[in-house]
Amino acid sequence: MPSPSLLSAAAAQLLPLPALAGAGYTLRRLPGLAPAPVRPPAYVPWLYLRPAHQALQQWTEGEVLHFFLENDTHTVAQLAVYLSADGRAARSPGRAPFGAVQTAPDLPEPVLQAFLEAVETSLRAQGVRRLTLRPHAFAYEPAASARLATVLGRLGYQIGPIEMNSYLPLSRDFEACLHPSERRRLRKCERHGLHFEQEPPLLLPLAYELIARSRQEKGKPLNMSPEQLQALFRALPGKVLLFSVRDAAGEWAAVSVVIEVRPDVLYHFLPASPLAYNHLSPMVMLNSGLHAFGRASNMRLLDLGISALPTGVDESLLRFKRHLGAVSGIKLTFSKELG
Repeated sequence: MPSPSLLSAAAAQLLPLPALAGAGYTLRRLPGLAPAPVRPPAYVPWLYLRPAHQALQQWTEGEVLHFFLENDTHTVAQLAVYLSADGRAARSPGRAPFGAVQTAPDLPEPVLQAFLEAVETSLRAQGVRRLTLRPHAFAYEPAASARLATVLGRLGYQIGPIEMNSYLPLSRDFEACLHPSERRRLRKCERHGLHFEQEPPLLLPLAYELIARSRQEKGKPLNMSPEQLQALFRALPGKVLLFSVRDAAGEWAAVSVVIEVRPDVLYHFLPASPLAYNHLSPMVMLNSGLHAFGRASNMRLLDLGISALPTGVDESLLRFKRHLGAVSGIKLTFSKELG
């Protein structure tokens, strides 16, 4: 029986590229929820752009299209777009923290522009009238983010919303960058016998209960079911991890689901701590432990995510992240009317 990659190749549509900038490249369009690239990527794909995660995004509204730019030997750029039920709007990602375009580090800017122009032409011919792209935060790959923003601006994309993203550079000493008040809280956790642990996945159902209860206490939604979280752990072993801070009696004072987005980037995905432990501030110790884990794993940054409320910026959360020594960056969303 033919392999999935051969079946995908057979179903592929090869699309034209602008003659000058696209010389030496092929644009392949593959249908389906999560097809693998036919040629190996010339980069390490972000977790959310890999078939294993794309298959979990459960996009049922409309068609999913995958565009792969190839040279003679490798895939050098990719973009997956998710169509609305009426086929008039497309977005990337479908259901993930980010999506949009990933490229080889040395892909020339004119080639990136030719790739995007060809994708737009294909979508326009299919009846898509609006395209929205939400790439990763600038901190993940500053040069690639700046290049993509430049090309999208040249192609007429509008920016919005602009979100503030916080991250801890793992090259810096955690305690040296702590605000004095957070350093005192960390010492208090230590005096009370709190300690950081990595937990086995079999405790995930109990962790989900604590996360859900803590979110409810603080009036924050949890947009993931326990079944979806279990599926994430099963599909991505070793990439989705569970950590905690336990008190002296062994009870959870804080937990978090953490995602290895790439071997150099760790994402603090689902942190939670019951209100009953607010007097100890175990989140400081949790972030200290994650910082140490990331450094020991030779990672580059710990992404603390955006600080957002339905009404705007969550100033209290943003201030806490800054007190942890976090650096603020931007995360942009781009959109364009295709006509």
